[in-house]
Amino acid sequence: MQENIRNFSIIAHVDHGKSTLADRLLELTGTIDSKKMMPQFLDSMDLEREKGITIKLKAIRMELDALKIENLKLKISVQNYVLNLVDTPGHVDFSYEVSRSMAAVEGAVLLVDATQGIQAQTLSNLEMAKKQGLKIIPVINKIDSEIAKVEESVEELANLLNIMPDEILRISAKNGLNVEKVLEAIIRDIPAPHSAEASRGESFRALIFDSEFDSFKGVIAFVRVIDGEIFDGEKIKLMATNTPAEIKELGYLNPLFSAKQKITAGDIGYIATGVKEPGKVHAGDTIIKLGSDELALEGYQEPKPMVFASLYPENPDDFDNLKVALSKLKLQDPALVFEAEMKEALGRGFNCGFLGTLHIEIISERLEREFGLKLVISTPSVVYKIIDNKGREVSIHSAADWPDQSTIRSSEEPWVSLEVISPTNYIGKLMDILKALNGNYLDTNYLTPERAIIVFETPLRGIIANLYDKIKTASQGYASMNYKLLGFKQGKLVKMEIYVAGQKEEALSRIVAESEAYGEGKRLVEKLKDVLPPEQFSVALQAMIGGKVIARETISARRKDVTGYLYGGDVTRKNKLLDKQKRGKKLMKQKGRVNIPTKAFLEVFRA
Repeated sequence: MQENIRNFSIIAHVDHGKSTLADRLLELTGTIDSKKMMPQFLDSMDLEREKGITIKLKAIRMELDALKIENLKLKISVQNYVLNLVDTPGHVDFSYEVSRSMAAVEGAVLLVDATQGIQAQTLSNLEMAKKQGLKIIPVINKIDSEIAKVEESVEELANLLNIMPDEILRISAKNGLNVEKVLEAIIRDIPAPHSAEASRGESFRALIFDSEFDSFKGVIAFVRVIDGEIFDGEKIKLMATNTPAEIKELGYLNPLFSAKQKITAGDIGYIATGVKEPGKVHAGDTIIKLGSDELALEGYQEPKPMVFASLYPENPDDFDNLKVALSKLKLQDPALVFEAEMKEALGRGFNCGFLGTLHIEIISERLEREFGLKLVISTPSVVYKIIDNKGREVSIHSAADWPDQSTIRSSEEPWVSLEVISPTNYIGKLMDILKALNGNYLDTNYLTPERAIIVFETPLRGIIANLYDKIKTASQGYASMNYKLLGFKQGKLVKMEIYVAGQKEEALSRIVAESEAYGEGKRLVEKLKDVLPPEQFSVALQAMIGGKVIARETISARRKDVTGYLYGGDVTRKNKLLDKQKRGKKLMKQKGRVNIPTKAFLEVFRA
């Protein structure tokens, strides 16, 4: 019955304890056997565990029966409840995952770390939740920490939500303190799902919020059922692509696929569509019964890629494998955008749009680990606009497309509004970092006497140049950032090319401000010197603009001691061997080409 269902998300800034709170809820409801339980249970991807962050939203069904309610002494009506949790990421690069999860639920637990207080992504996620009209349950976490500032955090959150401080729950997800109160608030305060078409028995509509590919079942769509009910084996239609299909299996996620005969309005579950073409199933699409006449659900606003990078297979024969791999990843990550491209210097590949540099890093590592692909990755770039001498406007997605400078009349780049939240004692260091972006300082607003929001307008290219890590380092992890696109402004931009051992590496080319070209070039060749392995010959690294070298470094040759076996005798014997070695190295230098490994590309764009 719908009145016993509660659909909710946990939203917070990165590392505020979302996954740990989810663990405690799974334990309290007995969803996971204690022998199978492990920390951050819902973070099933290896990359998530290695990096300590949630990358993918996860849905799981929990059941709370009357006996558990009595044992936990919860102050709610004693009956059976179904709790559908959609866990979400916290990093700014995965905000689209958060927005999709919110469209599938009626409420959200807003989690704030008592040791850090309100952070940039807290504000961003709260704004999204309010737009969706979700019921907010405010929770302060990590109250047992020695450095927790509980009362200050409660005051900040109360002022932000315009509520009384005693309405905010205080918990420790790590040791389970007061977590049962969160469970109680979810059931008491979050409304049950409402079906707009409950009176029409034949009506069925389900919103796809995520999907994945299975070799046998085809595309498996994770859905929130809005209206009606559907049975296993029924015929359905995907409205956006007008694709008919027959259900191979359906059911719930708790936590693995649990097949059922039907799913009904208010449920969050899965439908195995049998569709073998990933491009025909989109997040935000509406599933209806084949032959019925229904209006499509509102769906999602398409994400706008903020950063572009080109991916090329190291082995040209892997182009088709890369295409299939990207299609499968897009099922799980609709924010990924890609289209085929051909560059003379790089061959066949894909120009891909991402939400940030961490997004690029995660996708490229998944392509290597899950699909065994070795990649050449171009330097991340934003979208630029140029006006040529004939007055035509052209959009540039990568440095490889940048035309000859003499044909450009003017150039424009995207700017963003940047908000940095930090303790006041770190503001000086952060202002130095922000001033280096060559943007415009706008304002400093104080949340409390100890914490402030710095507001800047700056070029987007400065944001993608590892700004997040720089801010975290300067503030010892206490500061956070969030940004929104403003539009395009004129700038004096040039293309900087990188030559490795005399060969132009188009993938390493980048667009820079003319005034910053020397510093960028010097920093880039120094980073390359650190990450590229030495060869049998010396390797020259050069940054060039318009054929002029602006920075240079040299990787010394790996040296083999060819005279090691000699002892005594005339020195000319050694000299002959050394001269022979020199000639061999010179020949290798003329014929050789330096292969740049995938990890080196990743290290360079983190610089």
